[in-house]
Amino acid sequence: MRKITDIVVHASATPKGQYFDIHDIRKWHLARNFNDVGYHYVVLLDGTIQIGRQLEVQGAHVKGYNRNSIGICYIGGGVPSKWEDTRTNAQKVALVYLIGKLKRTFRGAKVFGHRDYAGVTKTCPCFDAMNE
Repeated sequence: MRKITDIVVHASATPKGQYFDIHDIRKWHLARNFNDVGYHYVVLLDGTIQIGRQLEVQGAHVKGYNRNSIGICYIGGGVPSKWEDTRTNAQKVALVYLIGKLKRTFRGAKVFGHRDYAGVTKTCPCFDAMNE
């Protein structure tokens, strides 16, 4: 198993309330020449947690930081002209559950938002993942 130090929260950069799932994200990532979906988990609008890459496999979600991280993406986050925290209550509950489970499994791992990494110009997620 990889040594996990970071749990990274992302948003899919999709319109509020619009349904997308891991299959859509996989298509987008394959179109960008990824070898699979870049995230380990995707949290749907109803709080369903879908599994992407296996945890043993390095993700493709924060360039330069994938080796020791797990990527979680929630569906939403708005669009470039209107970034916003679009999480549903079900997504908030699911994220707390999933991150708690991962922190118990990977003791000492810290939670970050994609935006928290040096050199990243993205604003996702549109909330403070480290403090929430």
